[in-house]
Amino acid sequence: MPDLSHGDDAAAVNSLRSAVMRLSRRLKHQRVDESLSPTEMSVLGTLSLCGSATPGELARKEHVQPPSMTRIVALLEAKGLVRLEPHPDDRRQKVVTRTEQAETMLEESRRKRNAFLASLVDGLDEDEWAKLRAAAPVLEKLAHL
Repeated sequence: MPDLSHGDDAAAVNSLRSAVMRLSRRLKHQRVDESLSPTEMSVLGTLSLCGSATPGELARKEHVQPPSMTRIVALLEAKGLVRLEPHPDDRRQKVVTRTEQAETMLEESRRKRNAFLASLVDGLDEDEWAKLRAAAPVLEKLAHL
């Protein structure tokens, strides 16, 4: 466990936080569909990774309140990016499923963001690139804790 009261550990955590936030903001600007909010894109990404889900499950995964998720799902449905289907076990609930249009848009967005990151990586030397490749699984783990 890092000692955040110690200079080196505190500086490393501060540097990591700052770099991740700046890079995240830059990636958010690499969107294919400017009409979608970052939250709407995140919901579509969650559906792509996890499959269909109820609005309540999506709210928990996205760390938003259920009424907010209900509004987000309604916006995505109006744009033809998700569809609501009856829940197989609970008639009171609906299941949110992404559409083919959403999957196509997500794939285009991933390509654009990957190309952006690849252009940044071009500026690294081989040692820096090797360190970044080695750090990727650790960053992935942090993202899902």
